[in-house]
Amino acid sequence: MMLKELLKDYELFVAVFSITYIIFYILLALLSYFAIKKHINAKYFIHDDVLLRSNYIPGVSVVAPAFNEGANVVFNVKSLLSLNYPKYEVVLVNDGSSDDTLEKLIKEFELIKVDFYYQEKIPTKTVRGHYKSTNPIYSKLLVVDKENGKSKADASNAGINSTKYPLFLCTDVDCILKNDTLIKLAKPFIESERRVIATGAGIRISNSCEVKEGFLVKVHFPKGWYPRFQELEYVRAFLFGRMAWSQLNSLLLVSGGLGMFDKEIAVEAGGYWHKSLGEDMELITRMRKYMYEKKLDFAVKYIPESLCWTEVPATREILIRQRVRWARGLIQTLNLHKDVFFNPKYGRTAFLIFPYFFTFEFLVPILELIGIIVLILSFIFLDVNYELFLYLTLAVYFFYLNITIISILLDDLLYKHYSSMKEIFILILTAIIEPIFYHPVNVYASLKGYYHFFRQKEQAWGNMERQGFNIEKKN
Repeated sequence: MMLKELLKDYELFVAVFSITYIIFYILLALLSYFAIKKHINAKYFIHDDVLLRSNYIPGVSVVAPAFNEGANVVFNVKSLLSLNYPKYEVVLVNDGSSDDTLEKLIKEFELIKVDFYYQEKIPTKTVRGHYKSTNPIYSKLLVVDKENGKSKADASNAGINSTKYPLFLCTDVDCILKNDTLIKLAKPFIESERRVIATGAGIRISNSCEVKEGFLVKVHFPKGWYPRFQELEYVRAFLFGRMAWSQLNSLLLVSGGLGMFDKEIAVEAGGYWHKSLGEDMELITRMRKYMYEKKLDFAVKYIPESLCWTEVPATREILIRQRVRWARGLIQTLNLHKDVFFNPKYGRTAFLIFPYFFTFEFLVPILELIGIIVLILSFIFLDVNYELFLYLTLAVYFFYLNITIISILLDDLLYKHYSSMKEIFILILTAIIEPIFYHPVNVYASLKGYYHFFRQKEQAWGNMERQGFNIEKKN
């Protein structure tokens, strides 16, 4: 009898939790809609070309850590050097690569080691030297060579220490940025009445896109199953979730692949934490805490435009490795900053953002696992109303499907990233099977990440085994 009561109580809990989650997601979707509409109406208030000609435009340092990126590094640096912005530099950090990354950079860009006034405002592993080009064409390029720090955070900090401008854009060396990325991300820093401490924008998947010498020629949806599933994830997350949080000034996550930061605040907050496995989320958390503690008004902004394309895991093994790290990064950040929870000093971060991430990001994979166990036990020990169970399952499924399809169609309506209706149709078909074939992999990876966290198993910033763009794509 006790078991039956427990099973019924858990079923009721799951029902209430699911309804709450759906209501919350509908609210986020509505907020995203109004935020996107607001952005579209305001995007021409001050034209980009006016800002580009201004004498008061802030300088931007593009920081790109590289670990064993020999396959792509030359093409991608050339792409970064071709951005349309009057005052910027590219700071490429070679994080102790064991391949030919540094050798390729030295040869291609005619680099020599130079005397450099290096201030270690954020502690990092030893910096071995700085390199500049003897060719004036590459005057914007600075290469930092350092010992491997076993984390992207350590490499990023060395790059931040080497920058000369008040804003820095942190990206991955494999990322392909749109030509106007810097002006789009710098614009909120210029226009906002509040002090903007960070901005982010949409990231898309470059797998199967046509790329020539580091430049995006034509966008295609990914041909491989796992990259295609991730395309759906990215469209949903960036277009709906993050726009809503930005509208509430509650954005906690600016992607490590594309985030622009106020250098002064980032340094005062301590830079990236070198032990973090979710360094982007953890840095924003500390920057928000710093601003609250100093009682300074601030904002974290998000741009509903795709400004960056990156290669994503093409196989299940590499995907799980990445998602295990993400899951560990989430629980690590929540645990490290547990003093934020319901602390009046930290405003909406304490009462809205952290509770949301704990409840709807951290707990969901655990509840799903428990739910499967409870469902099996219910089928054995209880008289389950199969018809009601089927209706509830279909309701949740079609809610997810509607959100995904709306995201795909809205994205195409706004930005026209796909070359044909056939690609959009295939993406919608992919969304239909996503919960069956892809979602369980994510749940497994999350649970594995939690297990590794509690077991305190070490995990370093590893190589994603990229295929590079100079070969024919198979995925």
